[in-house]
Amino acid sequence: MLVRDAMTTVVLTIGPAHTLRQAAALMSARKVGAAIVHDPDAGGIGILTERDILNSVGLGQDPDQERVHAHTTTDVVFAAPAWTLEEAARAMAHGGFRHLIVLDRDEPAGIVSVRDIIRCWVPARQHVPA
Repeated sequence: MLVRDAMTTVVLTIGPAHTLRQAAALMSARKVGAAIVHDPDAGGIGILTERDILNSVGLGQDPDQERVHAHTTTDVVFAAPAWTLEEAARAMAHGGFRHLIVLDRDEPAGIVSVRDIIRCWVPARQHVPA
């Protein structure tokens, strides 16, 4: 199975000037754990994850004052739609992260997460035993 079969194609894209609270509210409303950050001034595409927000709050930073650009990962490992899920899982395990932005012709085409891969590898059960 390929990344294109597992990835989420409707992604949340936010700007670098959003506050972390705004980003968290948008991520929560969309029920996603990561957002693509489009910042042409910082080199293009980055990613903000729930862990980035959690780390900031854990450090006592004010989510109403902290801006996304200060917490965005810009050294991003990108996946291609034609990667196998094994390649994506290997990249995640090697890099210690749970999300990959999928690029198709240098444009974001989606995000694939560990959860997406697990859903493909382990089909949902019809009945969960008690």
